[in-house]
Amino acid sequence: MPLLKSWVASANAPDTPFPLNNLPYGVFSVGHGALRCGVALGDQIIDATGLEAAGLLRADEDADVLGAPNWNDFMALGPAAWATYRTRLAGLLLEGVEQATQNAITAHLVPMAQVTLHLPLKVVEFTDFYAGKHHAKNVGTMFRGPENALPPNWQHIPIGYNGRASSVVVSGTQITRPCGQTKAPDADMPSFGPCKRLDIELEMGAIVGTPSQMGWPVSVAEADDMIFGYVLLNDWSARDIQAWEYQPLGPFQAKAFATSISPWIVTKAALEPFRISTPAREKDLLPYLHEPGPMLYDIDLAVTMAPADQPATTIARTNYKEMYYSAAQQLAHHTSSGCGMNTGDLLGSGTISGPEKHEGGSLLELTWGGKAPLTLKTGETRNFIEDGDTLTLTGAAKGEGYQIGFGTCTGTILPAVKTPDEGTKP
Repeated sequence: MPLLKSWVASANAPDTPFPLNNLPYGVFSVGHGALRCGVALGDQIIDATGLEAAGLLRADEDADVLGAPNWNDFMALGPAAWATYRTRLAGLLLEGVEQATQNAITAHLVPMAQVTLHLPLKVVEFTDFYAGKHHAKNVGTMFRGPENALPPNWQHIPIGYNGRASSVVVSGTQITRPCGQTKAPDADMPSFGPCKRLDIELEMGAIVGTPSQMGWPVSVAEADDMIFGYVLLNDWSARDIQAWEYQPLGPFQAKAFATSISPWIVTKAALEPFRISTPAREKDLLPYLHEPGPMLYDIDLAVTMAPADQPATTIARTNYKEMYYSAAQQLAHHTSSGCGMNTGDLLGSGTISGPEKHEGGSLLELTWGGKAPLTLKTGETRNFIEDGDTLTLTGAAKGEGYQIGFGTCTGTILPAVKTPDEGTKP
């Protein structure tokens, strides 16, 4: 699909992440004003709340769904409403529309440089998966050796765990270094203190738009229809805390302290030209996980690290197409027990790594457990994240003269706060 030209000139720049082909959904505020639903276009934000209030573009003729400080009510309308709204909005923004329409819409454009971005949705539940084969093999090799790298169930089932929706934050939110229990191999007792092996996990997040009924599994095709869109996701990880706590039930406090997502929800419609099949299976999947067509997306991803007040270094590049299980498969499996899904549920893909060393989606892989430190542009080295470091995830699907971008998913690490036995809450 070629670039769709808009009368909003900045949307036609080849380097913008937000051309008319994209139209991602977010939430913004200006100054101390109220939170409003918005759509990114070039260097502008279309005030969707304002368009609805003015009667210029409504998603529901009978109710205001964009007055809330998130897109949840809109998502609950379902795929037909999503498609109609997006088509009508694009029609108002296409190059060549009459001047009166341009004037009416211009009154509801806000320069992106003037806004603060917020979580685009109310996250109801958060589930994180372990569905990248290269990542699973790398981590398994480190801890169990190459012959036992993948657990016996891994090629049959999308492994996951239920996380914390309460600690999902928008890009730009500062992250406090977590504290927790760790145990040195030669110690008789564990100790409590700040994490010493703080890490990232480069992921994509799939957002559930329409719910499923408890007790009623859905197919992969139905699951794909339920997904509203995608965000970049960084599931911050305390590797030393995780190593002590995760057996036998898996991650807990090591993953509960923070998960960052990008501020713009990129819709499936925008990503449609970039669909790609999951990789060939070494072992057959059970029929309920079979895909009716391509369910992954060709999205280039990158990670940068910047020490405090220093330039950023790109430390990893990979692609979402490296995933072994698609979000639709993960969602279908999530419902297979009869688990009901909600509008606003968030599914983390699992760490996205490629086959080469520079394609690792975590510092655990990039430094091979801290044994091979990274060297940054500044000359500094890193095994894991230090206080003051800023980690930034970026991603874009590349089209003919345009790209479908997600904005950035960034966070700066603050020092640990006092431990529970040292002081009171803030």
